[in-house]
Amino acid sequence: MRVLVVEDGSEYSDTLSRFLREGFSWTRAGSGGEALALLGTEEYHAVFLDMRFDRCAPDRLFGNLDEAIDRFNGDPIQARRFLEDHQGTWILAAIRQAGHATPVLFSYDFGSEPRRWERIRARQAPVAWVPGNAGPGEIAVALLALAVP
Repeated sequence: MRVLVVEDGSEYSDTLSRFLREGFSWTRAGSGGEALALLGTEEYHAVFLDMRFDRCAPDRLFGNLDEAIDRFNGDPIQARRFLEDHQGTWILAAIRQAGHATPVLFSYDFGSEPRRWERIRARQAPVAWVPGNAGPGEIAVALLALAVP
């Protein structure tokens, strides 16, 4: 299974490639732009997507910073933090807008946000999530279940 890992660090890609070698091939993208470029040139069975991108350069964040600044009453720090904290949803939307239907597995706990998750699932399927503290085995099971029609 070929999986694109989209994260601003390397924790997931390092861990997954270390513990899940058999049956998996991992490629890392450090931003939404890199993810779109790779999805445009390579075929992946699934995308493993981190939600928070607080180490990504501001010019590499997806989402409209000016609109976010207006939303936060002119506070650019709060606006950037909002884009960083929800970057995964912006990247997912860009993936779908680019016409890619590749299944996406979020690393984020939507358990306390069921209404938000249902809206994402209804608009951006196929998607699933595992909590941020999920181990490699849990991630493998979720990826395999998501990528199989």
